[in-house]
Formats: sequence, C-alpha cells, structure tokens
Amino acid sequence: MTDVTSAKNARRPHHWRRDVIELAALFTAVAVADAIANLIGHQPDGPYLLIAAAVALVATAAFHTWWARRHSHAPPPDADGPGETAGPAGAPEQAVETVLWRMRTTVRDAPGALAALCTVLARHRIDILTLQTHPLAQGTVDEFLLRVPESLPAQHLRREISAAGGTSTWIERADAHDLVDTPTRVLGLATRTALDAAELPLALRQLLGRCTIHSVPALTVSGRPTGASAPVEGVLEDTVMKLRDPSGGVITVERPYLPFTPTEFARARALVELDARLGPRVPRSEDVLTLPEGKEITVRRADGEDLAAARAMHDRCSERTLGLRYHGPVRDADRYLDHLLNPRFGRTLTVQTASGRLVALGHLLWDGDETEVALLVEDDWQRRGIGSELLGRLVAMAAEAGCESVYAVTQAHNTGMVAAMRALSLPLDYQIEEGTLVITARLTASPAQPHAAQEEERPRLRG
Repeated sequence: MTDVTSAKNARRPHHWRRDVIELAALFTAVAVADAIANLIGHQPDGPYLLIAAAVALVATAAFHTWWARRHSHAPPPDADGPGETAGPAGAPEQAVETVLWRMRTTVRDAPGALAALCTVLARHRIDILTLQTHPLAQGTVDEFLLRVPESLPAQHLRREISAAGGTSTWIERADAHDLVDTPTRVLGLATRTALDAAELPLALRQLLGRCTIHSVPALTVSGRPTGASAPVEGVLEDTVMKLRDPSGGVITVERPYLPFTPTEFARARALVELDARLGPRVPRSEDVLTLPEGKEITVRRADGEDLAAARAMHDRCSERTLGLRYHGPVRDADRYLDHLLNPRFGRTLTVQTASGRLVALGHLLWDGDETEVALLVEDDWQRRGIGSELLGRLVAMAAEAGCESVYAVTQAHNTGMVAAMRALSLPLDYQIEEGTLVITARLTASPAQPHAAQEEERPRLRG
C-alpha cells in the first residue's frame, strides 16, 4: 500500500550540499547583474535601458501568472488530510454513526422514478447496499437495504420518499444477516429444506420476513376432513398466500403489515414444490449417551416410521403420565401421534434403549409465531435426566431456528416439567389458569451453566 503525504505537512530532509549550491547560484547572479549594470550604465542611454528591461520583466511575470491561473490543468491542491472528505461547503465531513434499515416503497414504472428516490437518499448521505425490484401490474416495488445516519428519523425519511413519488413506504431496522444477497440466501434456504422437511415453515418465514405461518392438515385428530384446500398453483390475496401442503392440507402465510409481491409468491411456491418432490425426510444422525447408572440410550430424530413404536410406548405409560402430557382424555392420546410425528408441524426427538425400545419423545412444535415444547417419558425411565436432556436439545434447536421464546403447557403439580424448565437457566414467565400452567422461556438471554448436581444427573455423550 502507498502512503500519500499531504504537501502541506510533508517535510523533506535537510541537505547542506543544496544550501551551498543555492548560495553559489545567488553570488553568480549578483555578479552577472553587476557586470551588466556597469556595462550598460556607462552608456548614454544606459539608465533608460535598465528601466525598460525592469518593466518588461514585470509585465512578463504578470502575464505568465494570469495565463497559468486561467489555463492550468493541474489538479487542485489537497488541503485536507487523507482521512477527511470535503463536504458541500468545503469543510471536512466528520465520521458519523450509522445503522442498517430495510425500506420498501412503490414507485411508478416510468423513467427517472427510481433516480428521484436515489437523489433523496444521496441528499441525506444514505448508502444503498442492496436493491431488489418487484414488478407489479401498475408500478414497481423497490426494496432497499440502506446504511443510514443514526440521527436521521425514519418518519422524516418516509416523508421525503413520499415527496419523491414513493407510496406505501415501509421502513424497519435490519441487521448483519440482511447483508447476504438474495440469491445466496434463497439457495441456503433451499438446501436446508432439502435436508429436513421440518425446515419448510422456517425457510418460508426467513424468506418472507416477519409473518405468521399456519399449517392446517387435511384431517382432524379424529379423522374428519377439515375442508382446508388450495389449488396446485396456490393463491395470492394481497397480504395472505395459500400454498398446497405436500403432506396434505394448506400452508397459510399472513403478513398484515405488508402485501406480498408476485416475486415473493413465486419464491415461496418454489420452496414448497421442492419439498413436495423430495417427499418425507429427516436427518438420520443419532447420539449415544450413557445414563448415570451406566445404561446407554440413543437420541435421534423421529418421523412417521416411529408411529407403531410410539403407540406401544403409550400402552406402557400410566394414565397419570399420559394425562400430564396431553391434558385431555387418555383414550385420545394415540390420535395426536400422526400430527406430532409429522415434520411439517415441528421436530420430534426420540430416545431408544440398547434393545431398540422407544422410551421417550420430545416435541418442538411450530405454533404460528410461537414455539411449543412438550415431553413424554415412560414411567420406568423417569427421574434419570432423560427429560432434561431432551428439553435442552429442543431449546437449542429453537434457538438455532431463530425463535425468541418457547413455551410449555403442563399441570401446576407437574414438578418434573417445572424442574426441567428451571434447569435451562433461562428467564422464565409463569401463567396459571384453572390448574393449567404455561411456562415461557425467553431464548434471547444466554443460558447459564448448569449446577454441578444437575449436571451429574444428566446423561453423558459417549465419546
């Protein structure tokens, strides 16, 4: 890298040889001038010739100065330091704090419409990081990622954009994740969806921003048709889009604060079509852990193929255990398994013994904007740390998926579930009504390390 030093601040090293040469040149010039003066001064017109020569020199110097100023092609001197930028009044511009904003506005589909918006942004020293255009039947939706001075109010910018021809302007704060360009982000979401069917609702939410996603199955728990359906090509209605669920039923996406564009609808439909072509799938990785008493268990993802084993576990569970889990008639417990083991509605972890018997289930369920966790551990395997292990893994999945909180619905006297939630070392909110307890854990806070006694009771990963 070349270091550029301002001519104003540069200092050259002092050399005595140059001083000697300059003195010699000065003495020579004085001697030559004296010789010429003596030669011409003794002539009859000598004084007049000396005066005329002086006038000619002054006139030549003045003309040269005027000509150089008018016709100079040299760049202007850099009076500022290398780290300063001249502002509109010539004063150096000081560094200012900036924030990231996402802005979407609708403009007329006419030449110069976008240029008018960019002029407004430049006037306020706003840097455009990315720009997407969404053509409509009338007009174009332009979506910007901006670096904005922190002191600029969003309301003021909204008024300026409106004056420049923008309508339906929407502005919100962004973060560093929005710096990833759209094609890269869409490819990443497609890869996640291809690897895990449970990722489809999460991929849609990340693709479309803040929105509410509901998956309505084709049949109820009791087997009756729900009447939910959508055409193969889907339906787009302003702030609501409906897509046919590959597993049956409808995926409804709502975003009341901002209408969907045809481009967003096409991207969402492409993700759903990819999921339909790949069919049911879950990652097959598994972990082998050792319980405190020395027995080994295996934790892995579950799907519809585990339905028979899950029903067999229900048969071995007591009515009290099933009642604490499903909060309803015990005879209906088996009906929920089709829904719970469907990756479209969340993720399920299962615990198996060395002989292959399923002894515990943990569910992470997508519930619109919220996320629910639920546990079921067979009676003979309770109080061994299995529930805490499953809950910790489910909460980690929720945090990885970008969920801000998770909640568990249980009975007030279910001390095991309450203890497992408290062992997460996360901020908890409790809400109780008619004996039903809802415990909400906020995932935005970093969990503390578990106490030594709690750590000893949990299963350990075999290494």
